[in-house]
Amino acid sequence: MKKNIIGITLLLFFIGAKAQERIKIDGVAVVVGKNIVLDSDIEKFKKELQQRIEGKIDITDCEILEEVMIQKLLAHHAVIDSIVVAEAEVNTEVDRNISFFTQQLGSMEKVLKMYGFNDEDDLRSELFEIQKEQLLIRRERASIIDKIDVTPEEVRTYFRNLEKDTNLPEFSAEIELAQIVKTLKPSEAETNRVISKLKDIKLEIEDGYSFRLKAIINSDDPAVSSNGAGSGGLYTLTRTSGFIKEFKEVAFSLDEGEISEPFESGFGFHIIQVEKIKGQERDVRHILIQPKITSEEMNAAKAELVKIRKEILEGTMTFEDAVIQFSDDIETKHNRGLILNPESNDTRFDLTLMDPNLYGKVSNLKAGEITEPYYDEVRGESKMFKIILLKSKSDAHVANFIKDYEKIQQLTLQKKQEETVEKWSKTKILDTYIKINEDFKKCTFKNNWKKE
Repeated sequence: MKKNIIGITLLLFFIGAKAQERIKIDGVAVVVGKNIVLDSDIEKFKKELQQRIEGKIDITDCEILEEVMIQKLLAHHAVIDSIVVAEAEVNTEVDRNISFFTQQLGSMEKVLKMYGFNDEDDLRSELFEIQKEQLLIRRERASIIDKIDVTPEEVRTYFRNLEKDTNLPEFSAEIELAQIVKTLKPSEAETNRVISKLKDIKLEIEDGYSFRLKAIINSDDPAVSSNGAGSGGLYTLTRTSGFIKEFKEVAFSLDEGEISEPFESGFGFHIIQVEKIKGQERDVRHILIQPKITSEEMNAAKAELVKIRKEILEGTMTFEDAVIQFSDDIETKHNRGLILNPESNDTRFDLTLMDPNLYGKVSNLKAGEITEPYYDEVRGESKMFKIILLKSKSDAHVANFIKDYEKIQQLTLQKKQEETVEKWSKTKILDTYIKINEDFKKCTFKNNWKKE
């Protein structure tokens, strides 16, 4: 458990903490091949780790350093083993991180200030090296464990050893869910009304009216009236900003001062004006108008689901048949309505880790029960009514070999993979240049990093 937490935090640390400008180097903790770990790296990582685990696990500087050294050992030998990482793949990861940082802080200017970079190119250059190393580490580790598998006998032995040591894991309550969705769509007349209104606003602005004031009066964007990003409909964005695709495509197709024609996104219909072009950044204002869905339309969708639910419960129609005939959700329509857990990519949800809103709807259901129709929406995508069937439910319990075989098999595989990487590390340490600072030579490592 401790090792897993260290590994996860280490990855996040290298992406976040190492992106900051190094004003002062306070000493080299260790050198592994051509890779250097600073004393400040250990301290920053320790603080990051303590925040994430809230002090629940006691981890020493020596344990942290050993995990960092293993990562550096993997990175070093990935280069020796000619592991290939495509530049486009690295840039995709860089874009994803910059988009995340920008979305969290509000603008590229704030990101640069936060991490101490002069411009976006400097930030990208630093993140490129970080992401490249992370991909090399992942690929090298994958090549080491690629052919590792476990037999049923190994799984059984692993389980018996846990049982013997009274160390069997506890698994949380899990459920499987299926859904029927009715998406709410505005009428053609309402859509035409919104487009016509935006065209009129565009003409008025071109005749001299203030875009900012028009946005405050007309826009459905809640940020318009705030004092932060989005105030008066103003945003600063780059091609990697965390804005929806349609918004960025239109924004970067316009010249300075130009106003777009109305266009649609998952949020509604927009018009955009580019106020200023600053290198890779653009200051844009937008007005968002969301087509209204009438109470009659909403009531009709809800009533349809009430009828469908009644027929399922009465046995005149199966839930699976109702999904095929009536559900509007593409992802679950051809999967018997089953909802995939985005974290694990299977159909089981850990009740303790579920989205609170969904948990509130299903936590008290028994297997086979169906929620009443309820309203839901995915911001920027769709509005809908849905009913959810609780297909199966298992209570929290101590691991059972039969019921939890797949989970135990996965734990067995993970343990064998970790042992394989540790064995690989022991061998590679012997023929890799390693220099440890005197302050850390007092550490007791699991591996022979000091080559004594």
